Amino acid sequence: MKNDKKSQTDPRILRTRQLIRDAFIDLLQEMDIEKLSVNKIAERATINRVTFYLHYRDITDMIEKLTDEMIDHIERIVDEFSELEDDGDTEYGWPVLVGVLEHFAEHSKFYRVVLASKRTPIFTERLLKLIMRLVTAKFERMEMEDELAKAGINKEIAIWYGSSALIGTIVSWLRSDMPYTPHYLAKQFSLIRAYSYSKLI
Repeated sequence: MKNDKKSQTDPRILRTRQLIRDAFIDLLQEMDIEKLSVNKIAERATINRVTFYLHYRDITDMIEKLTDEMIDHIERIVDEFSELEDDGDTEYGWPVLVGVLEHFAEHSKFYRVVLASKRTPIFTERLLKLIMRLVTAKFERMEMEDELAKAGINKEIAIWYGSSALIGTIVSWLRSDMPYTPHYLAKQFSLIRAYSYSKLI
């Protein structure tokens, strides 16, 4: 347990993992993920293979851990903004979405590669599951069941649609070099959603 705690806080370990992560992202921009090797990542990160294996079993393990870190970080943002959701939409449209988009903007190089460029499956799938939870929670807070039922819309399909639309919007935003601020994009998404829902009544 002490070793786990040390691995999370030791600046040298964090720096080495950042070097490995940066090398992975740089190489992923140059080649398909299937062509990556530990040797290539270690060389780009200016470390040796032994150092890589001190942190990860193999490339698959590295990708899984990077994915876990990504989801953990986004879930912390969701928890941080959750109390704002109880008060309804703010001037920014959807507070938790603003927080998530700001996180994407801060780490744009990483997300531009794993989501918008290479569309690395494990990252996309895990993020989609998280977005589906957010959209489901939003539907429940808005008590949309009756309106959807009156319109003959299956709630589960509506959640699939909303989640996919949000992921697609984020990917397009990243691919376009984020021409809009997180606040503006979140507000636009909320306005589009509100306009669509108004047609159900």
